[in-house]
Amino acid sequence: MSEIVRESMEYDVVIVGGGPAGLSAAIRLKQVNPELSVVLLEKGSEIGAHILSGAVLDTSGLDRLIPDWKDRGAPVTTEVTQDNFYILGPHGHVRVPNWPMPPLMNNHGKYIVSMGNVCRWLAEQAEALEVEIFPGMACSQLVYEGDRVVGVVAGEMGLNADGTPGPSYEPGMELRGKYVLIAEGVRGSLAKELIGKYDLSAGVDPQKFGLGMKEIWEIDPAKAKPGTVTHTMGWPLGKNAGGGSFIYHLEGNQVLVGFVVHLNYANPHLYPYMEFQRFKHHPLVAELLEGGKRVAYGARAISEGGWQSIPKLTVPGAALLGCSAGLVNVPRIKGNHNAMLSGIAAAEA
Repeated sequence: MSEIVRESMEYDVVIVGGGPAGLSAAIRLKQVNPELSVVLLEKGSEIGAHILSGAVLDTSGLDRLIPDWKDRGAPVTTEVTQDNFYILGPHGHVRVPNWPMPPLMNNHGKYIVSMGNVCRWLAEQAEALEVEIFPGMACSQLVYEGDRVVGVVAGEMGLNADGTPGPSYEPGMELRGKYVLIAEGVRGSLAKELIGKYDLSAGVDPQKFGLGMKEIWEIDPAKAKPGTVTHTMGWPLGKNAGGGSFIYHLEGNQVLVGFVVHLNYANPHLYPYMEFQRFKHHPLVAELLEGGKRVAYGARAISEGGWQSIPKLTVPGAALLGCSAGLVNVPRIKGNHNAMLSGIAAAEA
């Protein structure tokens, strides 16, 4: 087969992924040196398209990146006012008092947000600094010169299942940079390639993963309690598997409902999605959702290995950011601030 010829574009920095890590890196690069040429590639149809996640946001990353974010109208307005933690049984629940909980579980002073909206707002800040953002551009492979990463191939289409070009093949384009920042989320294909090629996980624990299923509901206004954060453990998982749930009350009578199952369950017949459905029938949850309407839903993998599973983060010409690096702080049930801080650190480095 003849060698594929691609057009190429040159930048100072190429960023893969339009989540909080990639956007923070792009913004910080232009803050440090406005003359740099920075391009950010996002596989979704728009920034935020692949970020359904409702989250409790620790604003430490945002404070570092854009200290006047409140004045600029960031969609970060619903401050946490109440923390609830329940252990569920099949028909009832027991509330765990707040006072014996470790301080890292305290969410007061944090904000309930739609990370999709936060990322859309960050993209506006990046574009105001003249970052080039290309949505709808999935990156299919890395470009190397010798041992160094020098770019990515984006927009390649029409490959057969075995990876060979099909009849409707489009070769895509090479976007080359002095540095390539990989911020494509959990188990991204480019991050996996780098981790394998450069043996970045040598000497650390294997990464662990969970499956997080998330839904946005519009509920009866009489039941809405903006600023309320609820976490549960126990039923329906019990001894079958590890995991738990979250319920976050946002403004606009919206509630963000999520259920996480650790992917080390021993029972091969366990079906995480159906466990989520069972959870929604628990009296505590069913009463909240009754009369409401589900307006969005999705699922994603979660890196759960924590500090001891973080690989080496740099290779010649490239670095791993955010969830590509496994930076979720599992005990805190938070990763967005770490993702943003990793983007800031990479940009400054």
